[in-house]
Amino acid sequence: MKKAEVKGICRLMKRATVAVVGDMMLDRYIWGQVDRISPEAPVPVVNVEKTNMRLGGAANVAWNIASLGTSVRLAGVVGRDQSGRELRKLLSSRMLMTDFIVTDSRRVTTEKIRVVAHNQQVVRADFESGGEIVDRVLSRLRTAVKKAIEGSSAVVVSDYGKGVVSSAIMDSVREMADRAGAPILVDPKAGHFSLYRGAYIVTPNKKEAGGFYNIRIGSEEELEKVGVSLLRDLEAQALLVTRGEDGMMLFENGKRPHHFPTRASEVYDVTGAGDTVVSLLAAALAAGTPIHKSIELANAGAGIVVRELGTAAVTPEELIKDFPA
Repeated sequence: MKKAEVKGICRLMKRATVAVVGDMMLDRYIWGQVDRISPEAPVPVVNVEKTNMRLGGAANVAWNIASLGTSVRLAGVVGRDQSGRELRKLLSSRMLMTDFIVTDSRRVTTEKIRVVAHNQQVVRADFESGGEIVDRVLSRLRTAVKKAIEGSSAVVVSDYGKGVVSSAIMDSVREMADRAGAPILVDPKAGHFSLYRGAYIVTPNKKEAGGFYNIRIGSEEELEKVGVSLLRDLEAQALLVTRGEDGMMLFENGKRPHHFPTRASEVYDVTGAGDTVVSLLAAALAAGTPIHKSIELANAGAGIVVRELGTAAVTPEELIKDFPA
């Protein structure tokens, strides 16, 4: 694609609405320098210089979509805790709606704390609740999901295995997406693939795709075999396997697999790259863009974000700049 065509798609994205359903997270970064080892244990001592917070998981997907100018509705769950309040505040500061976020006093808000020294991650600490959402909270969440999807042009399911994406929630997603005529895009979690049957497109990485059949993909032939089988077993219209430095492979019913080479020239951090892929795919499809061109945009966006440390969002200007005149 050329810049003029990308500009046109970006204009159409600003008229679209995408619903995001899934596991929201708060990413907290602690930045510093290491110049000594602790006398208490053989571990580095990080002299903290600054801290900041970023949106993670489904919240990062929503932020990526909003950064493209697309209207976004985010549905999920947070705990009644400080991290939940901070996550809501961070969403509001990015002008993202919190109307469809449900609070569960029995859960902790998913939070990942990363300690980074000399631009290298030293350690990560996670706070999370992994069990499924139940009882009255589930009822409230299903209502929120239905309201978020109503009138949307595409639906993203962002599954990080923290409890939001369940059989009951996927039933609601399918029901409302069908009513809205909106394609369902799934960023999957290993072990949950049976939940995604009937989605328009599922976007596993190579490890996740092979994991569905308990195999490790080691060749192009194995990748093609797994891709074709997974597309059939998920009853999806398309399957996009992301492969890091080897780009992406698209599988569609009745067509030969299509390879999209990576556009990344430098890779500093792959954190959030999958979020960017599904976000750009959703925004482009919601704007009426054909799937191959949508994947071209998603591929370009992934190449942009991996050049930065930590989660990042792509703007239309960055996207347009990445294509030839």
